[in-house]
Amino acid sequence: MSEEEYMLEALSLAREAAACGEVPVGCVIADENGVIIARGRNRREETKSALSHAEMDAIAQACAAKGSWRLDGCSLYVTLEPCPMCMGAILNARLRRVFYGARDPAFGACGGVVNLCMEPWPHVPELYGGILAEPCLEILQSFFKALR
Repeated sequence: MSEEEYMLEALSLAREAAACGEVPVGCVIADENGVIIARGRNRREETKSALSHAEMDAIAQACAAKGSWRLDGCSLYVTLEPCPMCMGAILNARLRRVFYGARDPAFGACGGVVNLCMEPWPHVPELYGGILAEPCLEILQSFFKALR
């Protein structure tokens, strides 16, 4: 699959989140063979937990699928630039690559506000932003416009 195809899978999860009244963010994780091993979406309202971000959900599933906390060789695809909490989990899980759609100027930890990958961590993933950025941003804007 291409980066865009993985992001389309993440966008499908973002739409599912929006339909459930959640901020529309979706995430998938593919293993070193390109097989999607985890899917996540925002569930903060559902779980009443600040920890229920799409990336956290997907990372937990991927660790279970791999039987390890180490996700070496895996790639994460998320519709919105990860926040500091999610970037911390990404760093700790040793993900190889992170692809995100829309930039997050409020909480982004890949350059939107701060770039945590510029620090001298023992393992830093490759970052790729702007993958299907327009549809990723559009779903967020539509969601928040409907709230107002």
